[in-house]
Amino acid sequence: MNLSSEDSLPSHPLAGGPPPPQVRETPQAPRSRGTSDARDASRPPWLSLPPELAELLAPAVPAVVEQIIQTVPNQIPAYQITRTERFSEVLFLGVQGALEQLLSLPGTADPALNEESRELVAALGAGEYRQGRSMDALLAAYRTSARITFRGLSEACAEQGMAMDVVVDLGETILAYIDELSAVSVQAYAVEQSAHAGALELRRADLVAALVGGGAEIHEVRRLASGADWHLPQRMAAVVLPLAAASGVRTRLGISGIVVERESEATAIVAAPQSERLRPRLREVFAGTSAVLGPAVEWDGVAHSHRVARLVADQLPQLHAEPPGDGDPVFASDHLAQIILGAETQVMADLAARRLAPLDGLSGTKRTTLEETLLSWLVHWGQRNPVAHELGIHPQTVGYRVAQLRELFGGELDRPAVRFELELVLRARRMVESGPTE
Repeated sequence: MNLSSEDSLPSHPLAGGPPPPQVRETPQAPRSRGTSDARDASRPPWLSLPPELAELLAPAVPAVVEQIIQTVPNQIPAYQITRTERFSEVLFLGVQGALEQLLSLPGTADPALNEESRELVAALGAGEYRQGRSMDALLAAYRTSARITFRGLSEACAEQGMAMDVVVDLGETILAYIDELSAVSVQAYAVEQSAHAGALELRRADLVAALVGGGAEIHEVRRLASGADWHLPQRMAAVVLPLAAASGVRTRLGISGIVVERESEATAIVAAPQSERLRPRLREVFAGTSAVLGPAVEWDGVAHSHRVARLVADQLPQLHAEPPGDGDPVFASDHLAQIILGAETQVMADLAARRLAPLDGLSGTKRTTLEETLLSWLVHWGQRNPVAHELGIHPQTVGYRVAQLRELFGGELDRPAVRFELELVLRARRMVESGPTE
């Protein structure tokens, strides 16, 4: 019988061909039918098959095996590129073992897979993941094999004149068997995928720790990056963001960055844009997360990038709000002066107490008004109209307030060093009250 292709298979009753030979009695396992003639769902379909069926169908098995190993690589593209002598050998052994297990079931209540065959099928599923293929290819191979097996074995049944009940039960047995193979392989694939993902996340955490911690040699960083399955970009930036935003950012970043959950926040390392024009892409990725992106650096500057991002994050009230992570992303490089202002709060407080001492005798409201006017006057180099516009008052009012300030501070307002320190402490005070501004 030529079984090199499905089309060359001889016809049989289920395929609409000529009638079979005279039906002869075939020993069958006893059946237990209910009033609806339906089998108990707890009974495997192969229990109703005759125990000697394997011996009767044995002559047809080699041809079925041959057709499967010829058809599967031809019909499933994922296996065409792996069609080597070794692959063909493994496929032959796998198909032969699967059919032997199938034909050991008739007349028994045994599970579809014994321990040995279950391990083999699980290894197939895990191997698919390790080979970089989806489960679609293996499941398609199972379906194709089931179709070829049913056609070949049902042909043998028809040629031997077996009753139609045997053919029907054989078909149901093959379907149930393939379902079990598929379920075991899918589970093994998922376990392998999960284990790989867990190990990959650990390796990525090691890479982030090395970059953020600083001090690692380039060969060590490259080794960690290879293990983390991440290509080191030429320039990168560290990002701090709330834990709740980590999962969504990881999905949006894809292969362009890595995200690691740490103790109280998440840290991301992303490829930094080569120009300011590419900032909108990062704004989109980190939209609604209140993330702080550190300055762009080379690999050995990631620790600095993370430190700067962390300093800005400490000054952002939205990162500590409830619920966290619903603000726009912030680029730390836009707030470097504010980092300096907030770096030594006690020193800044001491300087403020010294330089703003002339205002100590004023009421709270009066002091606030004059501090606001003084900062605006310093920023705009004493120009009345810009100060008036900023404060929303008349230029004459600006002149009146400045006269009060000169009366309080005297000649100190004409000293460049004092003016510089006054602007520092007033900007620092504003930053504490309102947070960093664009």
